[in-house]
Amino acid sequence: MYGWLWRTLPGPAWVRVLILLALAAAVVAACFTWVFPAIAPHMPFNDITVDE
Repeated sequence: MYGWLWRTLPGPAWVRVLILLALAAAVVAACFTWVFPAIAPHMPFNDITVDE
């Protein structure tokens, strides 16, 4: 997959690196903005098993 992405992107190596960094930042931002908040209620981390 990474090889295909590297061959598909235009420009010299330094432009490809900048594009890949921008794509990685966009994926991380999308995860923190939409994906993680959407699945948080379904994760077991919010279940409290210790009673007072």
